Amino acid sequence: MTHPQHTTVGIIGGGPAGLLLARLLHRSGIDCVVLESRDRSYVERRQRAGILEQGTVDVLRACGAGERMDREGLAHDGIELRWNRRAHRLDFPALTGGRRVRVYAQTEVVKDLIALQLADGPPLLFGAQARAVTGADTGRPAIRYHHQGREQTLTCDYVVGCDGFHGVAREAVPERVRRTYTRSYPYSWLGVLAEAPPSHDELIYAHSARGFALFSMRTPTVSRLYLQVPNGTDPADWPDDRIWDELEARGAIDGPWKPARGPLSAKAVLPMRSSVTEPMRYGRVLLAGDAAHIVPPTGAKGLNLAVADVTVLARALDRLHRTGSTELLDAYSDTCLRRVWRAEHFSAFMTTTLHTAPDQSPFDTRLQHSQLDRIADSPHAAAELAENYTGLPLI
Repeated sequence: MTHPQHTTVGIIGGGPAGLLLARLLHRSGIDCVVLESRDRSYVERRQRAGILEQGTVDVLRACGAGERMDREGLAHDGIELRWNRRAHRLDFPALTGGRRVRVYAQTEVVKDLIALQLADGPPLLFGAQARAVTGADTGRPAIRYHHQGREQTLTCDYVVGCDGFHGVAREAVPERVRRTYTRSYPYSWLGVLAEAPPSHDELIYAHSARGFALFSMRTPTVSRLYLQVPNGTDPADWPDDRIWDELEARGAIDGPWKPARGPLSAKAVLPMRSSVTEPMRYGRVLLAGDAAHIVPPTGAKGLNLAVADVTVLARALDRLHRTGSTELLDAYSDTCLRRVWRAEHFSAFMTTTLHTAPDQSPFDTRLQHSQLDRIADSPHAAAELAENYTGLPLI
């Protein structure tokens, strides 16, 4: 194949952030190239988040990637919180003025965006391993990458790193400039897929003395389930019956409820951490998604933050393309970081409120119960949670 030598925007990473940015730029008439280190099959199977905020849904629809999402995704008007054998439902539309979320797996979002990209979009190179970004502080940065057995160089007007925390784009920001704030959690999630119908028609977030549990779903016949486990847990130590018994115990309420059981697959342990890198722009290199920030999954913010980043960035590049103004581009990092830190705060709040720390005292547990009681009893506290969960305005 002929490798492109230059493009306006070089995008490193073919996950949802990179693919959506490419789609938005293509619709604005801005040429770009996407370099993805993995093959297409791997990218389309990569399991990640499945909760889409209202703003994310709106962006996917607007760029032509919403048809299957609207047909197969599951619209949700709330979640249920469980603690101390009590259950309380949050009605999102009533608390937020009509906003809701949609359950649609990241694997499916990626499949939809790849199909659009290959049908009529700019170049998408699978198996293209980015080695380094050079010239970030010049007018002509470049991406050095390996593809089909050869070293290649792609010069760009701008480089966008959608290649995760360990990607080369983040390393292009000099250490003297880069500030990274991190937080680690003393527990992980054991995530599984179950060939079983969902145990409830909406997501259940369950706090218990035994640890946290989340009851989610992928389709009306496939459930996605999570258990809080110690860091370093081996999934092989958790046979199916043990997982189901623990889910049932942690989700227990005063009333006739049991999870719908079925065969489990795709067991994996997911570490929990928070991280923010500032600034999100250095010269002509810009960071988006996990390259700039990571959130624990409790708040369902990872994919949605990435969508917000590239939506802001696409508008800034469109303004530059149409008018020559760099105003929005110059404000990109500050604009995104305001939303990022709000999402980090919400995700940390959900995580520390619902999980049970290994050394947790009875005092700490009573504080958690008090917070959950307030959410159930106060419309203002419930609205604060609902507004953050369904998503703040993209801009």
